[in-house]
Amino acid sequence: MRDLLPAAVAVAVAGPADWAGELLPAELAGLSERAVPGRRRDFTAGRVCARRALGALGLPATPVPAGADRAPIWPAGVVGAITHTRDYCAAAAARGTDVRAVGIDAERHRPLSPGVRRKVCRPDEEADLARLPSGTPWPTVLFSAKETVYKVWHPLVGTWLGFADARVVLDPEAGTFRAEIAPARLAAAPVPDPPSAVTGRFAVDEDLVRTAAVLPRR
Repeated sequence: MRDLLPAAVAVAVAGPADWAGELLPAELAGLSERAVPGRRRDFTAGRVCARRALGALGLPATPVPAGADRAPIWPAGVVGAITHTRDYCAAAAARGTDVRAVGIDAERHRPLSPGVRRKVCRPDEEADLARLPSGTPWPTVLFSAKETVYKVWHPLVGTWLGFADARVVLDPEAGTFRAEIAPARLAAAPVPDPPSAVTGRFAVDEDLVRTAAVLPRR
């Protein structure tokens, strides 16, 4: 993720030991006793990475518990995001005085199933995807971008943002994307000045699709 984010954002990517790291008591409270081993492994790596990202900002490695919606609760004055997929986990954090919000997402390099694709891609986005060069799982890139946009939106606004509520345009040459939020969703936002657009970057390699976005301070 480091290559997709500005220097103001601290990034930590899980190493082999992080998947079997230790959770702090406040973090354990967000993990069900019935959690399957894979869920426990992912959750642990995410929290270990989150604390490392805080340390990279020069802040204490305080707990990053999960809220009722399972989103990470960052310390006061910090914004951030966590992502994990099979055998990959990363966390990003920044001081709230530097950026308004940050989002990251990672997905395995593979096509979306037809059912998921129908849920994720709007008709106008499908038309865009049909014009892109072959050889890249563009619907997966679009899905990852929308996951990143949600991680930017939700901490600021506190409401749901569906796949159809963000119109995403990919620029394959620049490795960037832009998401326009639906006017109806903006009008219903319970906070002033909700983000009407989110721009970000993406990268695709043999194993992963990665996306990241930062909402700057005005």
